[in-house]
Amino acid sequence: MKLTPNPSPQVELVDSFQALFDLEFYEQVNAIGWIRSTNADFKEIVDQLKLKEEITEVSMSDLYALNLSVSGQKARSIIIEDFKNLELQGAQPSLNLLKSYPIDDEFDFISTDVYSFHVDRSPVPTDTILCTYYGASSDIIPNDHVILKKDHPEIRQKLLEIYEGDESGFESFLTENYFDLHYHELPLARPYNLGNIHLWRLAVDHPNQKVRPCVHRAPKENDNELRLLMIC
Repeated sequence: MKLTPNPSPQVELVDSFQALFDLEFYEQVNAIGWIRSTNADFKEIVDQLKLKEEITEVSMSDLYALNLSVSGQKARSIIIEDFKNLELQGAQPSLNLLKSYPIDDEFDFISTDVYSFHVDRSPVPTDTILCTYYGASSDIIPNDHVILKKDHPEIRQKLLEIYEGDESGFESFLTENYFDLHYHELPLARPYNLGNIHLWRLAVDHPNQKVRPCVHRAPKENDNELRLLMIC
């Protein structure tokens, strides 16, 4: 079942896991969210998990091994149920405890890391599915609020200056270095934050896609706070 009103023309909200997958992307809608509320304590899970690397994958056995309060157990049950449901859909979810992502600082005028607005691309039909259980959460933005960085006049000129090859290979150079996946915000752009606990399905750029792919970015992490993120 769809929920109304929608917070953004690119977003459709639903009230169940099944509806999240039954609803097709259409027109401007390239982000569908199952909106949830709970008093479960995901922070307790984060506090007990061990960060081994900047991005640490958490297994289901890691979760089961935690000694949790009733509200912490409820949070664990939500994560486990999400994984079971997603696997039944054929997805391969991954649960990550993360401090930060790698930063692309090769060039000072363009970034291609996940903190930059970007789209996901796949050679086969698929969707990006994610949920931030705890910590800072991702942003999405309408496609008409951004332009490709490679098409921004100043950025494009600088890319031409670093490109070493004949003109016919320039577009291939942009693709090979992922410059064609990243976006620059236009004035008065209005990002939409995906929030915590909600499960989201975002449109990916693939050969059979009928809508524009969803432009999104990872958040800057809050000081002294880890994120608990499911993504597939």
